[in-house]
Amino acid sequence: MGGHHDLASGLPAASSAAGEPAGNDPLSDVLRMVKLTGALFFLVDASSPWGVNVPAASAFAPIILPRARHVISYHIATEGCGWASVPGEPPVRFAAGDVLVFPHGDPYAMLSAPGGPPALGAEESLDFFRAMAAGQLPFVVAEGGGGAERARFVCGFLGCDARPFNPLLATLPRMMHVRSPGGAQGDLLDRLIALTLAEAPMRRPGGECIRLHLSELLFVEVVRRYLEALPPDQTGWLAGLRDPGIGRALTLLHRRSSYAWTLEELATPAGLSRSVLADRFTRLVGHPPMQYLIHWRVQVAARLLADGAAKVAAVGREVGYAAEAAFSGSLKKIAGVAPARWRERSG
Repeated sequence: MGGHHDLASGLPAASSAAGEPAGNDPLSDVLRMVKLTGALFFLVDASSPWGVNVPAASAFAPIILPRARHVISYHIATEGCGWASVPGEPPVRFAAGDVLVFPHGDPYAMLSAPGGPPALGAEESLDFFRAMAAGQLPFVVAEGGGGAERARFVCGFLGCDARPFNPLLATLPRMMHVRSPGGAQGDLLDRLIALTLAEAPMRRPGGECIRLHLSELLFVEVVRRYLEALPPDQTGWLAGLRDPGIGRALTLLHRRSSYAWTLEELATPAGLSRSVLADRFTRLVGHPPMQYLIHWRVQVAARLLADGAAKVAAVGREVGYAAEAAFSGSLKKIAGVAPARWRERSG
């Protein structure tokens, strides 16, 4: 078969199995595969004392985003300050311009003061979500005891897929706290927040689509900020992405996920020896390189199965499996179900 060659690696370039041109950005690859299935946000205008206990996302996701398999909660402080926490971890103070993300669906609390009683408990929060989903509440929701100290924050919820393999979500902590850069002019996140606040209350045609993409953009920018602020000794998929050699290896695996890579072929363009690549990749990413490749192939295949009508064998070949049985075995091992069953559940 013909095709141009990648000058950096000497290997044939390829298009991604998701129909997008393959490039040099594994983060975008992962975000493309994590199909967004809805978004909801509103603005809270809180006066002290205020507070809310939000139950696990599994309790409220069927109410606000019934099509979502997984819900990420995020909060953007626009004025004032407060405290946020997840069970078992100390509370974190947030201030105007900060962003809090709860990527794993944990229950969490947001309070005007640590340890204060919430105005809304878990059951009251579910009632609130029911009213919000039914359109019975305004975009700006007043909350709290009417005191002088005030806080305003956007409450956002983003529905997405988290299975069978989402290396980005897997690497994120239970609560992400991204601080405001402090006075940056023309800051992208500030502009996205301003667009969100301008668009959300208008309820114009096409608004649902715009809200979805604004939520996606907000989440991507927060992840980029989180990546930039990672400490040097951090491990995880994002830390691997930041490492020059491992980042190059991840790019190659994503660019040509159907290729029958060997450790030596991967190590050479990554500028590492085989042993260093294997050790550093496993330590940072959490999987050996070839095991990561299998997981990523399964994720690409799962998206193809969910989105198209191609036969199972054809999907398997597209992601690098010559034999349908081998492909079915990999998907069943990682996703827990056979390809046909995965397609049925995703319909």
